[in-house]
Amino acid sequence: MTGMVRELTGGTRIKYHANGADNPPIEIDFTPPYRRIDMMQELKSIAGLDIPSDLSSDEANKYLAATCEKYGIKCSPPQTTARLLDKITGHFLEATCVNPTFIINHPEIMSPLAKWHRTQPGLTERFELFINKHEVCNAYTELNDPLVQRHRFEEQLRSRQSGDDEAMALDEAFCTALEYGLPPTGGWGMGIDRIAMLLTDSQNIKEVLLFPTMKPQLPG
Repeated sequence: MTGMVRELTGGTRIKYHANGADNPPIEIDFTPPYRRIDMMQELKSIAGLDIPSDLSSDEANKYLAATCEKYGIKCSPPQTTARLLDKITGHFLEATCVNPTFIINHPEIMSPLAKWHRTQPGLTERFELFINKHEVCNAYTELNDPLVQRHRFEEQLRSRQSGDDEAMALDEAFCTALEYGLPPTGGWGMGIDRIAMLLTDSQNIKEVLLFPTMKPQLPG
């Protein structure tokens, strides 16, 4: 990415009007190495949060809900542990990610398709890249154990039944496919449109979409 920015702009720093064209631009520095944030460790060191290690417990949910209330962090119902933790991470960590920053080692409860961390129980081998406080890339080692994946889907289903529309549904076809076997695999997805917005100093994503959604033209 640094090479692309240098090729297109002649350097590794760009100006971006993050707060609108009428306000002064911010500077985003793409000079490597990019900062890395270990999610749970950083929440403890920056915010002083002592989150219970068992994130599936009622104790953890109550602690996170109390943290949101204490700091005025809004989390609409249902206040599942995953949703609460996501809002807290956005408030304390993502808000600091102006220059390219990796947030790594997400908890399993937030990453239903990611494989468990090989050395840190309860976490996954996952990272997200943030620029200008927005996620532009999500990547992880793929979970290839069908039994664990089914259990993760069942947890997601319970969250979905409690009203969390963002939780995943139980995918029987995917579980069956895993039973046939999936070799060690990694996957990632990048929001190319968001990168294009930064490099062209565009404030609206419609400005960089090849085929943006348009309001239908009514007859007459």
